[in-house]
Amino acid sequence: MAEPKYKRILLKLSGEALMGEGKYGIDTNTLSQIASEVKEVIELGVEVALVIGGGNIFRGVSGAAKGMDRSSADYMGMLATVINSLALQDALEKIDVSTRVQSAIEMRQVAEPYIRRRASRHLEKHRVVIFAAGTGNPFFTTDTAAALRAMEIRADVMLKATKVDGVYTADPMKDKSARRYATLSYMDVLQKELKVMDATAVSLCMDNDMPLVVFDLTSPGNVLRVVKGEDVGTLVGKIPTNIA
Repeated sequence: MAEPKYKRILLKLSGEALMGEGKYGIDTNTLSQIASEVKEVIELGVEVALVIGGGNIFRGVSGAAKGMDRSSADYMGMLATVINSLALQDALEKIDVSTRVQSAIEMRQVAEPYIRRRASRHLEKHRVVIFAAGTGNPFFTTDTAAALRAMEIRADVMLKATKVDGVYTADPMKDKSARRYATLSYMDVLQKELKVMDATAVSLCMDNDMPLVVFDLTSPGNVLRVVKGEDVGTLVGKIPTNIA
């Protein structure tokens, strides 16, 4: 089997990725599929950390838009990420993948508190670490939390799982002439206002030279392909732009 390109990764999943074909909540079949994909990567000897959003249950920004206090709405969103993290932990452990959930908001009955050094030790022992509750602070997205945790654990790459196979020059669902970027620089993403991640997360990656791969999670085996260094998705880093 080919050697993996990356030894330690942080995989960012949206909460919506857990819905499957549903409109909200968690689809157990989708959850099992994601767990199986993670197990394939673990069996390759790669250390895996995860961050999951909470948009399938509650989204802080939309709650605030409907008149809720933004801080309260964001805390509710953080708690939604804990629910998703526990669901994925259960799916992973059912297929014999050792897992730990670490929460930025302390709740010792269900998760460990986030401690950077402890997270690194878990990864070294090939346990999957799921970081829950964002940064523990309102006004920060789970994208920003993922970028921050990727830096803290010294991941080799951050993987952003989406429903499209990379970043395009335009919306491929609306513009048939849209072309996929094979590579993008951080400044391209910021200046072109490409909807890869929020600007804070992209800036964090740029300042700390953290490469980012945006790829399609719905295609089985893609996580493994990215880890092996195959031409999957769009690579964002300190590199010149190249359109595939």
